[in-house]
Amino acid sequence: MSNNQSVASEYLRIVKTRFESMKNTAEKAFEQLDDPDLFWSPNDNSNSIAVIVKHMSGNMVSRWTDFFHSDGEKTYRDRDGEFENTISSREELYEVWNKGWDVFLKALDTIKEEHLLQIIYIRSEPHTVIEAIERQMYHYSYHIGQIVYIAKQLKSDNWKSLTIPKKKINN
Repeated sequence: MSNNQSVASEYLRIVKTRFESMKNTAEKAFEQLDDPDLFWSPNDNSNSIAVIVKHMSGNMVSRWTDFFHSDGEKTYRDRDGEFENTISSREELYEVWNKGWDVFLKALDTIKEEHLLQIIYIRSEPHTVIEAIERQMYHYSYHIGQIVYIAKQLKSDNWKSLTIPKKKINN
């Protein structure tokens, strides 16, 4: 194996690990919430966790279904509809969530070192596979951060840290 292939292989391993970590972080936030919290939003211009989940899943299915051979913005995608809250239960939220992640993680598994510089299209714009992965790394981490922030606000003092907790200062 050449050095470039080793770097490429390590990159693919690392990004998959990071995406799985993102998914787990959001799920740990979901677990701390009561069912109504998943559907709460502070105002009409803000998204609930359920809406964010629906949008992320729609994006994943569109971007990563047949991504080597078709544009990542599928004609069947209703992006605006992703921002309407139609999820009605925790169970449905997890179904939608897992559908997107299943499509995405299976697609990541199909990517080989030799594919990383291959050109694919998203909204008719050419991207290398690396660019497409990094575009999604940014997009998904943005939304995972929103999910965690909403959950932290709702749980307030009852929030259990998902990372290294801040040290409590005793006065």
